[in-house]
Amino acid sequence: MILDGNTCATPDITYPCEWGYKIIGTDKTALQTAVFDIVGERAYTTKGGNTSSKGKFHSLNMKCQVSSKEDRDKIFKAFSDHTDVKMVI
Repeated sequence: MILDGNTCATPDITYPCEWGYKIIGTDKTALQTAVFDIVGERAYTTKGGNTSSKGKFHSLNMKCQVSSKEDRDKIFKAFSDHTDVKMVI
């Protein structure tokens, strides 16, 4: 399903499922630390993302198992509130 301005429906997501987050910040090591700070002992994978053309910003892709929409949103909020994370998608 593609979400666009013409569709009011939200996708039907079956939990638990694997969910991905892209986090963006200015320090690659700090992003890795932020992931560990937030997901702790939960199993997760990370993969390096892009670096901005001037080298100021870096992205990191992280995937983990989420048990519910609330769990998914809690992780998103924790990334959003983390001082080393400038943006989370």
